[in-house]
Amino acid sequence: MTVSDPGKEMHALVERLYPLCRSITGDGVRATLDIVGEYIPLQVHEVPTGTQVLDWTVPQEWNIRDAYIADPAGNRVVDFAASSLHVLGYSVPVAATMPLAELREHLHTLPEHPSWVPYRTSYYKPEWGFCLAQETLDAMPDGEYEVRIDSTLADGHLTYAEHVVPGQVADEVIVSCHVCHPSLANDNMAGVAVAVFLARELAERKPYHTYRFLFAPGTIGAITWLARNAERIDRVKHGVVLACAGDRGSLTYKRSRRGDAEIDRVMQYVLAASGRPHSINEFTPYGYDERQFCSPGFDLGVGSLTRTPYAGYSEYHTSADNPDFVSPEAMADTLAVCREAFAVLDRNRRYVNLSPYGEPQLGRRGLYDALGGRSDTKQAQMAMLWVLSLSDGEHSLLDVAERSGLPFDTVAAAADALGAAELIKA
Repeated sequence: MTVSDPGKEMHALVERLYPLCRSITGDGVRATLDIVGEYIPLQVHEVPTGTQVLDWTVPQEWNIRDAYIADPAGNRVVDFAASSLHVLGYSVPVAATMPLAELREHLHTLPEHPSWVPYRTSYYKPEWGFCLAQETLDAMPDGEYEVRIDSTLADGHLTYAEHVVPGQVADEVIVSCHVCHPSLANDNMAGVAVAVFLARELAERKPYHTYRFLFAPGTIGAITWLARNAERIDRVKHGVVLACAGDRGSLTYKRSRRGDAEIDRVMQYVLAASGRPHSINEFTPYGYDERQFCSPGFDLGVGSLTRTPYAGYSEYHTSADNPDFVSPEAMADTLAVCREAFAVLDRNRRYVNLSPYGEPQLGRRGLYDALGGRSDTKQAQMAMLWVLSLSDGEHSLLDVAERSGLPFDTVAAAADALGAAELIKA
């Protein structure tokens, strides 16, 4: 398979973002958004510590400059400078010397994958710790170890950003991705990269809907956005949460809480029509931020698109989720599905037949002549008949495509022709 230019560019963006130490707050998030802002314009929001957001409170801001464990000979056996995963997220500052037996209580490993470093956090409980490979721990002799975490946990801000692609109507489609994980390429930088390039493509297309892209820390970021936008939530008609967008597994769509939202039907149709291997999963109140958008008080039509779902691959939340784990081809494929789905979403309308008593004479209006020379003339004729038949104000073009078995693009083109002939109206 030839790697597309967007695939290469998205992978290059993942490689740029990967080393940064992100968390739910702090300068790592800002540095990430600075880079994203080189690709698309962003409106960055800073929400102060202590701000009440629904049932939550914006936490203190965490920043870290250095951290290490030095062995009895003074060698740094664990070094934050080598990987941001080496420190337990939100670790409080520490500067101490202690025996290995005491230090072990603060060490996290993956014995089943002895060369991998796990990703661990302690956002809402004051704690400190290090994450390291089991083989590194096994090689550490008894003795006194110097332990240092140069971090700050203080009042500051939670940072998130928005990018809006204006549409022909004010009704919005939300595309959300999280920017709170440190050096994890698939979860979450691949989703960020796909969102960036999707936004750029949509801007060139001048879409029907308005598309709002959210780059926010997981859970607390989505909750903060919802709290700050409660008065305009009714504009959000559809949405997709992007994550795990670059691994080599097949695509997975998780339905919204409603289960039959328009975005659910569109995604299922596009994935099936494309012939791609894929899975459609039912909603569960666990996973990414679809559970915030779908919470009962909001009940938005927001699903989740991933390749292999969270925790569904052994590299998940480990150092093995690195830029080599994600592929340009997979990210290009995820982007293509989003492109195809939003094209359907933007063209999906309900129509009313303006000549509903008997079949109108299409030939007299030049509609059959307009099809001359098309390789799919018979399909196009059938599409016109199906659109006329189901244009009762109740059925959408997606309904027509599903019921007729005709390609959506053919059905939409038929609707355009019939509309131009004043036989139907939206």
